[in-house]
Amino acid sequence: MKQSELNVEHSVSEEEYFAKRTLKKGAVGWLLLVGLGISYVISGDFAGWNFGLAQGGWGGMFIATVIVAFMYLCMSLAMSEMSTMLPTAGGGYSFARVAFGPFGGYLTGTAILIEYAIAPAAIAVFIGAYCESLFGVGGWLIYLICYLVFMGLHLKGAGEALKIMFVITSVACIALLVFIIAMIPHFNSQNLFNIAAGNNVGASAFLPFGYIGIWAAVPYAIWFFLAVEGVPLAAEEVKDPVRALPRGLIGAMLILAAFALLILFLSAGAAGADLLKNSGAPLVDALKAVYGQNTWLASFVNFVGLAGLIASFFSIIYAYSRQIFALSRAGYLPKSLSLTNANKAPALAIIVPGIVGFLLSLSGEGDLLILMAVFGATISYVLMMLSHIKLRLSRPDLARPYKTPGGIVTSIIALILAAIAVVAGLMVNPKIWLIAAIIYIVFILYFIFYSRHHLVKGTPEQEFARIDDE
Repeated sequence: MKQSELNVEHSVSEEEYFAKRTLKKGAVGWLLLVGLGISYVISGDFAGWNFGLAQGGWGGMFIATVIVAFMYLCMSLAMSEMSTMLPTAGGGYSFARVAFGPFGGYLTGTAILIEYAIAPAAIAVFIGAYCESLFGVGGWLIYLICYLVFMGLHLKGAGEALKIMFVITSVACIALLVFIIAMIPHFNSQNLFNIAAGNNVGASAFLPFGYIGIWAAVPYAIWFFLAVEGVPLAAEEVKDPVRALPRGLIGAMLILAAFALLILFLSAGAAGADLLKNSGAPLVDALKAVYGQNTWLASFVNFVGLAGLIASFFSIIYAYSRQIFALSRAGYLPKSLSLTNANKAPALAIIVPGIVGFLLSLSGEGDLLILMAVFGATISYVLMMLSHIKLRLSRPDLARPYKTPGGIVTSIIALILAAIAVVAGLMVNPKIWLIAAIIYIVFILYFIFYSRHHLVKGTPEQEFARIDDE
């Protein structure tokens, strides 16, 4: 490790510090990891993706989804390698910390934190829309109940929380399968192209908003997969990280890609792309358009569809708490945020972002909150793929229990596509992109003026970075 880096880190030798900041080991197996990866994302099948139809039409959204799915697959392969090299609760932050030092780790960790702190707020808005459709009650009361109930469950510990999540996710998958089967008999390819073509370059029935619509649809295609990269955050609580992490990450990604394409084809193909492009509950609206307003099928998918939204909401609380735990334990954020309770759950890391998320959800603008979450996500993807490339080139002799097929070619592809996605968010809504960028800059200034002088020695990712550096 470089001497200059040692100078900015405070030595904390007391076992008491880390004793108060430990997670429950061995609580998670590979099957739960697959469930965790799916649950992070499955809300994207129920709501949010359809706003991409308003940006690019069905054709633009389809092309964007295929490109984004390929990006996530390449990224998952690269992250599987890094997660088995460094199985810590920091996930992408840890990879960048080892590759680029404290500042690189912080840039990555805070970008991920922006994604995970804002995404539940967007999901809460969609839960409110589904509840409004089903019970006639939505808005702030539903948002508040969501945060209070599911933060409370997470305070009971990881093993219990993830088992509950797995059950909820399974129910949500059943709802998606019911929806898919119900839509198949009513599929009509002409319904995919019923959005009127505009005057942009390349505009057609397939691309009603022209070639630019493909780019504009990218952030909403990302919503089909956003947060699946959070699987490695469970590394310190996994029984066998070397085998479980790649299985969990890649397995979840393949299942999510299949769901995304089926939902995109069948919902718009049965109900029409134009009907769904601005819907707060697109699957329910699709069923009502096909089967009528008061059918048991629409009510079933509406009711059980809440499970999908809740699964993602529930699991992303887990993700942001582990990201904050790792950053706080290392001294990047206030150290009190990494204290764990009697159940080995990081209490303040669960509660504080929950309060922020609830306040954001009060805006009721789910589509705009998606853009803010995507900003943080795509920035982190760029940095994580750079980390994979850097570690392959500078540390080729490090043990890699799992190796990425294609090596750095795979991560370079993901890197290029992630960089394109960063710009896509700016194109859709420059104002929202700028707000997210300002939040990121505030985090950076906090590091420059304070936390870089208060870093903690002895964290797992720092000890890994020390190998062969001395």
